[in-house]
Amino acid sequence: MTDKELFEELSYNRKNVYESITDEEKTKMFSLCDEYRVFLDEGKTERECVEKTVAMAKQNGFAALEEKNSLKPGDKVYYVNRNKNIFLAVIGEEDIETGFNLVGAHIDSPRLDLKQNPLYESNSMALLKTHYYGGIKKYQWTTIPLSLHGVIFTRDGEKLTINIGEKADDPVFCITDLLPHLAQSQMSKKMTEGIEGESLNILIGGIPVGEDVKEKVKFGILKLLNDRYGITEKDFISAEIEAVPAYRAKNIGFDESFVGAYGQDDRVCAFTTVKAIFDIDKPKKTAIALLVDKEEIGSAGNTGMLSASFEMTVAELIEKIKGGCSVTQLNRVISNSSCMSSDVSAAVDPNYESVFEKNNATYAGYGMSLLKYTGARGKYDSSDANAEFVYRIGKIMDEHGVIWQTGELGKVDQGGGGTIAQYVANLNMDVIDCGVPVLSMHSPFEVTAKSDIYMAYKSYVTFYEHMY
Repeated sequence: MTDKELFEELSYNRKNVYESITDEEKTKMFSLCDEYRVFLDEGKTERECVEKTVAMAKQNGFAALEEKNSLKPGDKVYYVNRNKNIFLAVIGEEDIETGFNLVGAHIDSPRLDLKQNPLYESNSMALLKTHYYGGIKKYQWTTIPLSLHGVIFTRDGEKLTINIGEKADDPVFCITDLLPHLAQSQMSKKMTEGIEGESLNILIGGIPVGEDVKEKVKFGILKLLNDRYGITEKDFISAEIEAVPAYRAKNIGFDESFVGAYGQDDRVCAFTTVKAIFDIDKPKKTAIALLVDKEEIGSAGNTGMLSASFEMTVAELIEKIKGGCSVTQLNRVISNSSCMSSDVSAAVDPNYESVFEKNNATYAGYGMSLLKYTGARGKYDSSDANAEFVYRIGKIMDEHGVIWQTGELGKVDQGGGGTIAQYVANLNMDVIDCGVPVLSMHSPFEVTAKSDIYMAYKSYVTFYEHMY
């Protein structure tokens, strides 16, 4: 063996996915990503993602957990919590007390939420006030077409589902910005200060209506909403309405090697997670997929990972498998379990290489990212997987042809971010971060490599089938 050959054998080298997969796998990859783009278009909010996942689950033989009095190996069930997170399980052949294999992702994404009292008139225009959700660059949300999604209750208690701006003949909405000719002061500010949160107000109308009315444009909008939907202004108080980009997911590049869309953090991992569990028939260990809400704002609330909902659902699962569930049994099952915390990583951007430490970074096109830890500046808000678990995960990925890479979220002092992994780890479960590298993360149009999407899906199937 030459020194060059020995060096290559001893060194860690990333592999470009396209150089390592068959034509058959490429065909499967492109087909998977076509389905993924539909998932993105039909699931632009956490509620819509849950609704879409339930429909997919039913098509794949899953039944509602509450409809089952008992469970046996091969049974497939799902449970929905408050329409914002979903738990899916395929019961394994082994005793549940040996633990389960969990893949968890989140389905909330940065966006603009309408305030509780959003509607106002200014300069003969009607606008909606917003409160941004999660970490955004505010300037990216001006001058793009927006759609409105969510639910609102009328005074009669009727629940209306809102989805305006997605159909070809729908109107869209937008946030205006200052023209360059008058923006000297604005453009001299820091980028974080150029657009203020209170300026993210959405333009929704401009026709004055009525006699002896002070705010005629606002009255026109209220009258239109009442005539069309039966809504009054007070109904906005209890509503949950999100403004998201109105455009559809698209292929990017002459070779269509990338997917561009809103909400890929973290719906790229949510989609590959559920697709993987749908392809599991009768695993040795029980397989669980979990899609949660509120990760972008700290995983709080009764639909986030910090909620007791997950443990409560696992307890119900154990009870229906074994005929009962003690606290000791629940603790034993969770402690014996393994989790892949499925969230995106930052792909090295050719335009902004300086913020990455390139020996320890993830690259678009080089497979699923496997991160021992995330966190920020000293590993804060990270679970930091132990060496034994990292080795076991890497070994089964290598043994079953999954192309993966490792890295961190930027240079040590540059920044960072957290995932649900730390909260899973708090339950005394082995967990590691994994997912898909993303370009333009948290922007209204994120970019992922199709090859990485496919490898993420393949890694979750491998985990479900071979992690013992």
